[in-house]
Order: sequence, then structure tokens, then C-alpha cells
Amino acid sequence: MPTPPDEIHARAAAPAELRADCGRCFGLCCVAPAFARSADFAIDKPAGRPCPNLRKDFRCGVHATLRERGFTGCTVFDCFGAGQKISQVTFGGRDWRAHPETAGTMFGAFATMRHLHELLWYIGEALTFPAAHGLRDDLAAVYAETERLTGGTPDALAALDVREHREKVNALLLKASELARAGLAKRRGGGRARGKRFRGADLAGADLRRADLRGASLRGAFLIGADLRGADLRSADLIGADLRGANLGGADLTGSLFLIQSQLDAAQGDQATRLPPALTRPAHW
Repeated sequence: MPTPPDEIHARAAAPAELRADCGRCFGLCCVAPAFARSADFAIDKPAGRPCPNLRKDFRCGVHATLRERGFTGCTVFDCFGAGQKISQVTFGGRDWRAHPETAGTMFGAFATMRHLHELLWYIGEALTFPAAHGLRDDLAAVYAETERLTGGTPDALAALDVREHREKVNALLLKASELARAGLAKRRGGGRARGKRFRGADLAGADLRRADLRGASLRGAFLIGADLRGADLRSADLIGADLRGANLGGADLTGSLFLIQSQLDAAQGDQATRLPPALTRPAHW
């Protein structure tokens, strides 16, 4: 029997399981992915090899000084709780060190789970958009389907190609975004906000100080190093926007759509930056 939309809405509104709990994870983000020496990582590391900073207790030995040591990429990574789900649920607490035969499958399953948990976060947010109420049943259905996929066996998760499912989810998220931003334009008495389309735009280093970007579509935009001080980003769609090094000092991000913690962690800001209630001010601001 399908889960009622009201139950899914309530569950999606409090996604504690979608927040990383490193104490219950086997350091999967420090082992599974490859690192390439760059401004984000101080070393090259192939996929499946533990980072030399990973301790035997699966904690980072240089966690307090990651930025100073050139591991900024580690400070902005968010697994959306996939690490503890794979470690404690999918593999029942069996770690890859004590059970090396599980390593390959575990690392593949972790990559899949992260994608699925990220989608759950976005769908859960879309379910809160009053203007997207007409999509509620569709969003609830795709949330339930995504949740079902997270319960797959280790082999099923490792082998799952999430691209097709992600495309289906993204199509719904785009509709929800358009409805939410259209609602803003209506309240403002025109279509100006909805018409601001910078999807995938290269805005790296752009001077956007005090820009009125309310209701803008900035999906996948490159905002690396952009100056967004004092910008109004209320109800702007920021899904997939690259905010590395962007200056958000004094910017208003309340009510922005699909903004996630790792985007804030990659940016610069200050005490005057206004944030959505579900996100926290990064310690380095």
C-alpha cells in the first residue's frame, strides 16, 4: 500500500537521517572517492585508497587544520548522511578494514547512496513550497520511490545507475522551482523575477554587489569568486550553483531554493549574511 502523502511530507520535513554523522561512518568519504591535487586537495589519491590522514578509528587526523593544510575540498563535502546509512544499515556495522572483501561493494554503494540522499533532501524541500502544492502527490511518490531505492542490497546499490531516476526527479524539482518563483513574481506584480535566467551561466568573478536576484534561476551557474555582497537572493533557485570563494557578505539568502550546506561552506560570508533556518553559518566566516 503506498505511503500517504501527508506521512511522507511529515517525514521529509525533519530529515535527521540526511545529515552526516561522521561518528557512525567508516570514513567512507576519505577512502571511496579519488582526490586530484588542486586548490581543493593537497594530494593525489586514487579511488578506494584511504587518505593518509585517516586514523584507525576512521576519524581525520588533521580535521582541525584541513583548510590550512590544503584540504578545503574535505571541509565542504556533504554526504547527506549516506556514510552512516551504508556503514550501519546497509552493511550492518561491518567495516571495510575488518572485512576487506566488502570494500569494493561498500564504496560503490556509498556513491549511489549519496546521490539518493541528496535527491531526498531536495524533494523534501520542494514539498514545503506552498506554490507547488499541485505537485505534492507527484513529489511524495518520487520521494517514496527514492527512499525505497536506498533500502537496496549492497550489490543492488553498487550496481544502480541513478542517472535515469535523477533526471525524473530533476524534472519535478524544476517544475516546483518555476511555480515557487512564479508565485514571487505574481506577488511583486510582474514577471521580472521569473525572467531572470542565469541557468548554467558563467558568472565567475562577476560583480553582483547588491544585485536584485530575487526569484532568479541560478541552477548550475558558475559563481566561483563572484562578489555577491549585499545581493538579494530570496527565492533564487541555487541548485547546483558553484559558490566556491563567492563573497556572500550581507547577502540575503532567506527563502532561497535548494541551497545546501556545502555551498555555504565553500563560500565566504559574514555575520550580516542572512541564511535559511535549516542551514548553519560556517565557522570560517
